[in-house]
Amino acid sequence: MNIFNRLADRFAKVAPLPEGMHHLQSESADKKPYRVHLRLRRDGSGVFIVNAATVLHLNPTAAEYAYHFVKGIEPGEVAEQVAARYRVQKSVALEDYRDFLDRIQTLVASQDVDPVSYLNFERIAPHSADLTAPLRLDCALTYKLPAHTKAEYAPVRRVERELTTDEWKSILDTAWRMGVPHVTFTGGEPTLREDLPDLIAHAEKNGQVCGLLSDGLKLADKNYRQSLLQTGLDHLLFLLQPDDETSWRALEAIMPEDIFATAHITLDGKNIKNINAALERLAALQVKSISLSLADLSLKSELDPITQKAADLNLALNFDLPVPYSAQNPVAFETEEDEVPSGAGKAWLYVEPDGDVLPAQGMAANVLGNLLRDKWEKIYADSNVS
Repeated sequence: MNIFNRLADRFAKVAPLPEGMHHLQSESADKKPYRVHLRLRRDGSGVFIVNAATVLHLNPTAAEYAYHFVKGIEPGEVAEQVAARYRVQKSVALEDYRDFLDRIQTLVASQDVDPVSYLNFERIAPHSADLTAPLRLDCALTYKLPAHTKAEYAPVRRVERELTTDEWKSILDTAWRMGVPHVTFTGGEPTLREDLPDLIAHAEKNGQVCGLLSDGLKLADKNYRQSLLQTGLDHLLFLLQPDDETSWRALEAIMPEDIFATAHITLDGKNIKNINAALERLAALQVKSISLSLADLSLKSELDPITQKAADLNLALNFDLPVPYSAQNPVAFETEEDEVPSGAGKAWLYVEPDGDVLPAQGMAANVLGNLLRDKWEKIYADSNVS
């Protein structure tokens, strides 16, 4: 019998654990490192997030086992607590909990495991579930761009000022209290903010998974790169310019580091002609994940062979990450120009440099409020536009 259902009737008669956010980061030297977040809901159910990627929606039975796992409680003690709390045999509780641990360890160690068919977990797309807070907050620290970048690629006219370091830290703290486990720093070019390492360190101190969207050029400098990695940067969305060797050299410097990197390419009429060679070069650098957007939607018809080429090279395609701002506001290629990206305003929110909140990057017509002036609960209540 499924462990999530075995004790369901008994769990329904016991007061659930208090709602809140719980976090565990593995530091084991002999096993693959991982980070998990558990958000317990008021009814006892939970959202369990593995490595900021796999989202499991747990009923109260599984959520309680997940809570004990995150807290690092020994299996024997868990069995005693569950047996006493629900009046079941200790041997049954121990068997169920060990089964739960085996499933979690398999999920952590195997990127390609289907949690539904293999682990018998309930996995729901983040934007299809009833969430009480977004799973990710995209923070545009600045709309400034490097000198070589065209100014129209960032909506500087949208903001009158940039938030201070302390104001951004306050927003990160609020997001953590409200149950947001994952933040990304974007822009503009976020590495132009001198306080970026400090903000990454603050997110790490909270327990938040932290990502960066950058052209990566400053990360070519080893000292700067280490300053970000040592303060807690977990993953990078690298904005690759496939026709620029400087961009490739920066990516080559980053890939040997202990960080998960996704390479993003905005396809245009020029670089799309040599995209197969670029994909092969990415695969040779051991890049495992790519993201694509379109500078011109008329190119959409050419995407099928590109995605097939990526699949042949074992390059995973990710389309729920923030993409660079441009005049065309590119999003995942399956999204039409006038459509809202699936999950925007629900699974993730976007914060502009002055604290204004949008459902997603580029959706300037849908300002939901400002995190310095408005209550978080109201902003999120008004945010579900998908």
